[in-house]
Amino acid sequence: MDTYTMAAAGLPVLGWALHGGLLSRRLATARRDPLTGLHTRAGWAARAERLIARHPGALVLLVDLDDFKAVNDTHGHAAGDVVLTATAQRLNDWCGRHGIAARLGGDEFAAIVTHPERTAGLFDLWSALDSPVTHDGHVLPVSASVGCSYPGQLPVPTLTDALSAADAAMYAAKGHGRRNTR
Repeated sequence: MDTYTMAAAGLPVLGWALHGGLLSRRLATARRDPLTGLHTRAGWAARAERLIARHPGALVLLVDLDDFKAVNDTHGHAAGDVVLTATAQRLNDWCGRHGIAARLGGDEFAAIVTHPERTAGLFDLWSALDSPVTHDGHVLPVSASVGCSYPGQLPVPTLTDALSAADAAMYAAKGHGRRNTR
C-alpha cells in the first residue's frame, strides 16, 4: 500500500477515535456536578446500588442545608455557591476512600460509605458541616440536617428504601431543631 492509501484509510479511524474520546469525556462530565465536582444523582445512584449489594454494612446519608435560601437572598448567589462548594468538599473529605458523595440538586447532598467505622464518625461530619464559610469579607453561617440509614438493616435493602429511611430521619432531625443528625 502506498502512503496516500494508508493515510486515507487511517483518517476515518482517527476521526472515530477522537469522536469516542469526546463522547466519553461528555458522559463523564454529565455525571459530575459542574459547581461542586461531586457525582450527580444518576451517576451516584448507579454506583450506590452496586455498593449496597456488595457491602451489607454500608451507611447512606442525606444532607440538607438549613436556611440556605437566606444565604442566597442576603449575600447573593455567589455566596451560596461558596457554601455549596464548601459543603461538598467537607462531605467528600468525610467519606474519604470509603464512600462517594453526590449533590442531588439545590442544597441537597447524599453519600454512601461502605465502612462507616473507618470514617471520623457522624458527630465529626455534623461538626464539619456546621462550620461557617467566609465569602467577600462576610462570615456565612452554615448548618445542615443529616439523616442516615443502614440499608442492610431494612426489610428491603435497596437504595430507594435507604434514601427514604434517611429522608425520614433527616426530617425527624429537622423537627427537633436545626443542626441535628439522626
